[in-house]
Amino acid sequence: MVPENSNLLTINGGSSSIKFAMYKMVENPMLIFSGSIDRIGMDTTVFKFTNDNKEKESFEVYAPGFYEAAIFLILWLKNQPGYNKVQCVGHRIVHGMNHTEAEVINAYLLKELRKISNYDPEHLPAEIAIIELFKSRCPELLQIACFDTSFHATLPRIAKILPIPRRFDKAGIQRYGFHGLSYSYLMAELKKQIGVESNGKVILAHLGNGASLAAVKDGWCVDTTMGFTPAGGCVMGTRSGDLDPGVAWYMMNSEGMNTTQFNHLINHEAGLLGVSETTADMQDLLQKESSDERAAEAIALFCYQVKKWIGSFIAVLGGLDVLVFSGGIGENAPIIRSRICKGLEFAEITIDEDQNNQNDFQISMKDHKVKVLVIPTNEELMIARSTTDLYNGFKSKKNS
Repeated sequence: MVPENSNLLTINGGSSSIKFAMYKMVENPMLIFSGSIDRIGMDTTVFKFTNDNKEKESFEVYAPGFYEAAIFLILWLKNQPGYNKVQCVGHRIVHGMNHTEAEVINAYLLKELRKISNYDPEHLPAEIAIIELFKSRCPELLQIACFDTSFHATLPRIAKILPIPRRFDKAGIQRYGFHGLSYSYLMAELKKQIGVESNGKVILAHLGNGASLAAVKDGWCVDTTMGFTPAGGCVMGTRSGDLDPGVAWYMMNSEGMNTTQFNHLINHEAGLLGVSETTADMQDLLQKESSDERAAEAIALFCYQVKKWIGSFIAVLGGLDVLVFSGGIGENAPIIRSRICKGLEFAEITIDEDQNNQNDFQISMKDHKVKVLVIPTNEELMIARSTTDLYNGFKSKKNS
């Protein structure tokens, strides 16, 4: 079992940001503080921190690259009250192939992650780098990988396979799905708040700068929008979502793009930013839409695609009992939820606009079959829960 008064760290690293938190290791982990380092490698890198009294700090740091940002964070963490009680670090690992649950990070797992780092160049190299830095700078801490793909390990074979020659499938090129830590948290909250209905036909919509949907039946994920990488699925803040592969061929031939440039385009220059030509932020787009046709079109495209995915997942599930909105847009943009649901009355999806505008838990009409809910997600807490559970099991097994 966890030593009394122990703490843990959660780390969520990407190519241009690192989110972090410290939790007290109890059955339901309690947040001590959280923060982030944003805009790594840009002119202004910002360190943000919120303590247990909800007091916020923000200041600039020198971080011309990910290595410098990660070193700064580790040194800062070591100087915080409570660090001496830290037993382990839980890392969000975006791409975990077919791993079905959290795992202790060892040399074998690190070797496997390095081998597939090209699967997700936007996240995996940075995640591996920070794991190795913790290993060298904090060797006493147990490190645990929490995979974003694990939630989707139950996808039926037909939902995983890609229509390309089978030799690629044997090499692991298939649909994996992402945002799994968010979906695991949402399903736990659903079970807590609505009980047995969470075992029905559920669509989860994690809508933020990164956006995806998942279809869940009898508690198991049966389909999801993202595919081999997090760039697939519906349109996102700066990611294209699904794209005709012929577009890649055209751009590489007519524009002279190489593979690195194309990958940057579909991950950082596309999506809402690409269509609007001004911003990837939904709130900014909503403020511009009445005077900027490009902003209006970007919003309309986002709502259209999410609605289309909901309709297709209703077909996959054979009906619908619960629709959940989450993520930065899903939790905080009533007008977007309303536009997505408009026209889905045939599927018993009807919004109560008063409840919707107040961001209530249930925003659907009470007398309608389908419950439409708004549930704030918490990926860091899900990492903390998985890390605590695995740490307990690991220590018990080691001491037996």
